[in-house]
Amino acid sequence: MYRPTSNLPSHLRQSSLSSSNSQSSALQQRINEKRAELENLKQLRELSAGLAGQMEQLEEKLSTLSDGTQAIATVLSNWHTVLRAIHMASAHIAKPARETNSESEAQLPLPQTLVRIPMTHVDQSESTENDDESIVR
Repeated sequence: MYRPTSNLPSHLRQSSLSSSNSQSSALQQRINEKRAELENLKQLRELSAGLAGQMEQLEEKLSTLSDGTQAIATVLSNWHTVLRAIHMASAHIAKPARETNSESEAQLPLPQTLVRIPMTHVDQSESTENDDESIVR
């Protein structure tokens, strides 16, 4: 069997062996670093996938919340109209003079049934708005 280093002088053989050992250890160290980097990248990919899933869930919840907020805004914007209609209807109900005869009370036409809601807070808010407008002018 032929050994290429056997024909070389001993000081050259030692230097070539030590350089190959240092190259081998450097390569082994680099391989270990790359393995650690690969493990970190795998962990980063797993964490990124989890974060992406959480962001999708958050997006769905925010979409639902946005839809609910729009529905509530629509309902609240209609309340002013409803309260004004009730106020107008209650103001136009005929109020007959009181009679002591129970038969005449039974014959009086009854007004439409309405739900009575105190309107003092609506009247106050309208007067406040009018005051604010007069101050601005």
